[in-house]
Amino acid sequence: MHIFFQPTHNADMGLIFLRTAFIFIALLAVIRLMGKRQIGEMQPFELVITLLIAELACIPMADTSIPLLYGLVSILTIFFLHQLMLLIGLNFKPFQTLIGGKPSIVINKNGVDISQLKKNHLDLSDLIESMRTAGFFSLDEVAYALYEANGQFSAMPREDRPKENKESLPVLIIDDGKFIDHNLELTKTGKTFFEEILREQKIRSVKNVFVLTLDGTGKIYLQCKRDRFRTFRIALPEGGSW
Repeated sequence: MHIFFQPTHNADMGLIFLRTAFIFIALLAVIRLMGKRQIGEMQPFELVITLLIAELACIPMADTSIPLLYGLVSILTIFFLHQLMLLIGLNFKPFQTLIGGKPSIVINKNGVDISQLKKNHLDLSDLIESMRTAGFFSLDEVAYALYEANGQFSAMPREDRPKENKESLPVLIIDDGKFIDHNLELTKTGKTFFEEILREQKIRSVKNVFVLTLDGTGKIYLQCKRDRFRTFRIALPEGGSW
C-alpha cells in the first residue's frame, strides 16, 4: 500500500507567502533601479512598463506550479528594455519623442488652440478644470498653457493678468457651438440674450463660436473658430450677478 503525502493548506499558504515576499523584494529593487517617479509624472512608456511588471509579478506569486525563476527573468527583461529605451532616447531625441510624446500648447496668444485640444482628445471642460486646478479661473488670465508629455498641466500667467476675474467665477455659456442650458439658467439669461450679443459682434451663428464665458461683472470671453479671442463687457440683466 502506497501512502501519498499531500501538502496541507497551511503549507501552501506559507509557500505563497515566501514567494510573494521574494517577488516583492525583487520588484522593489527593480523599481528603485529604474528611478520611478510618481504615477502622475510618468512618461507613457514608463506607465506601460509599470503595469506590465505588476502583471508579471502576480503570476508566480499566486501560482506555485510556475517556477519563481520565470517571474524574475520576465521582470528583469522588462528592466533591461526600460534601460535600453532610456539609453536610446538620450542619444536619439526623435525616438524619445516617439515613445514619450511631446508637450501640446493648448492656449497661446490667440486664445485656445482648438486643433491641439482635439488632437489630445480633450474638450473645453477638461481645459477649464485643469486651469482651475492650477489656480486660473478665466481663460484670459493665461498667456500660454500646455499639457506635458506625462499629462500634467502647466500655465504661464499673462503679465497684465486681469484682477477683476477674482471677483466672480466665469461661467461657460457656449461650448463648441452649443449653448449650455443650465448655465443660462444660472446667469438668468437666455439664448436670445446672447444671440443679440453675437449679432453686435458681427457673428452670424452660435455654431461659429468655440467658447463664450461670462462672469458676474459682465465680462465676456469670446473666441470663434479659426479666430483670435476677444474680451468685452456687457450689462447684465437684473438679478444676473453671482
